[in-house]
Amino acid sequence: MGAGEKKPSDVARRLARRARAQADDDPRRKGAWRRETFTLPRTEARDKAREWFTRFPKAAYMTEIESWRELADDRIEFTMRRLPSAD
Repeated sequence: MGAGEKKPSDVARRLARRARAQADDDPRRKGAWRRETFTLPRTEARDKAREWFTRFPKAAYMTEIESWRELADDRIEFTMRRLPSAD
């Protein structure tokens, strides 16, 4: 091969390096999941979770409550996650 020619593996390695560098610069590009964290009173937290499941059905987006915890004064902090499959 000449100096200007590249093997497919060289091109793949270069593209993977570029994608990793972009992901490091942009936190939204880390992983395929879309996540959003909320801190709400208990009843509003329940409503917000229902809203997400209605807006992003589990069958299409794999929507789930990734984590949650109870805070003081009856507030709930929770993280919803979904795939951007139909965005």
